[in-house]
Amino acid sequence: MPCPTQMKIRFCGEPVSLDDLSVINSVITDCAGLSRTELASTICELLEWQRPNGKLKTVECRAFLEELEQQSLLRLPPGREGRPRGSRTTVTALKTLDPVLSGSKRAFEPVELVPVVGTADQAQWRALVEHHHYLGHKVPFGAHLRYFIQVHSPQPVTVGCLQFSSPAWRMAARDRYLGWDDHTRIANLQRIVNNSRFLILPTVQIKNLASSVLALAAARIATDWEHRFCVRPLLLETLVDTTRFSGTCYRAANWVEVGLTTGRGRNDRQHLHHGAPPKTVFLYPLATDAVARLRRVG
Repeated sequence: MPCPTQMKIRFCGEPVSLDDLSVINSVITDCAGLSRTELASTICELLEWQRPNGKLKTVECRAFLEELEQQSLLRLPPGREGRPRGSRTTVTALKTLDPVLSGSKRAFEPVELVPVVGTADQAQWRALVEHHHYLGHKVPFGAHLRYFIQVHSPQPVTVGCLQFSSPAWRMAARDRYLGWDDHTRIANLQRIVNNSRFLILPTVQIKNLASSVLALAAARIATDWEHRFCVRPLLLETLVDTTRFSGTCYRAANWVEVGLTTGRGRNDRQHLHHGAPPKTVFLYPLATDAVARLRRVG
């Protein structure tokens, strides 16, 4: 079994002390009847692992505990049936036919981003993404915001979906572009937001719609994210599988291409997973001095 004193253990980029590990093991031992999620919430409360808005980092903590278990540093109770983050979920069938639209963007203005709120909205968003996006729908890891893309024809009609979520822990192309070492990345990572889903329905052929949607998103995401999570992002990132797509809309919206991924998953901190196709990394600054601010600590 690895010795914790010889390892650099971190949670969300912050060092975890031996005292913290002692608390974690005590909770797991003394509260054996709790589920893994309940254990994670309890540990977050005791160690004050919270987001800037005060909410507990339960999802991240559960993943952290399961990572420690894989390293034989602790033993968790058996997982209960549920819906883990990153899993595919049951999705309801589409209840309406996809709109068939084509022409100039001007004919369908205004283009709007409508936040996804409530159970019915969530079900519709999941159904559209599961049926039409090549990655399907997965429960996102960490913080996220979702939007419907709507145009008028002449009444409002949904023509696509957007999702923004927590950033990848480590991406060599992004980190190199920003000039980040580990210390700077840990300090500033949560100032980045990942555009993790972007869907225009295949029956919709409206010229320049995709780049216009990206511009609308860039204009509002910093305020929306700060309102929800109490952190104002400075940079957007996304990954484009160029075996499927050219990334033209991102280039047209002035996103910067900075390199390729290494072909591992977005949160593969232990370098265990390989085989995913390399993807092109695009970045978009949300402030004129975004890069300079992301290079500073404190």
